Amino acid sequence: MKLKTLVGSGDRIGLFTLPFLVAGVALNVIHPALFAVGGPPTLLLAISVAALVPGVAIWAWSVALILMRVPRGELITGGPYSLVKHPLYTGVALLVLPWIGFLLNTWLGAVLGAVLYIGSRTFAPNEEAALARTFGVAWVRYCGQVKMSWL
Repeated sequence: MKLKTLVGSGDRIGLFTLPFLVAGVALNVIHPALFAVGGPPTLLLAISVAALVPGVAIWAWSVALILMRVPRGELITGGPYSLVKHPLYTGVALLVLPWIGFLLNTWLGAVLGAVLYIGSRTFAPNEEAALARTFGVAWVRYCGQVKMSWL
């Protein structure tokens, strides 16, 4: 099993996101007051935890499915993959990074989440084309069944 098969577009998405991460963390260290969200306030704390718990669960479930099924050459269509085509990227971008940032009293996580999401949308078509070539009709059927194909 090639590592590239397990990683998908993750390496390109990571390289796309990396400059924003480095610059954002540096700016956050130099000027933390510019990034502060106020503590976070109790309501933001509660919302952050409420979003982070399913976000981490979706991420872990997605990773487990990739590690179990991709080496066997199987198309993953169940679990979080029945909701969105790329739950690992989408979950981290929308349900993990922003909310961890808020818990750490910074909106930098929301910015990084947005950049990661843009990167995943940018590089997903190449990954999806490879999946279409590999799985053919099964991929087309899956695309028609996934609940939120736009995420």
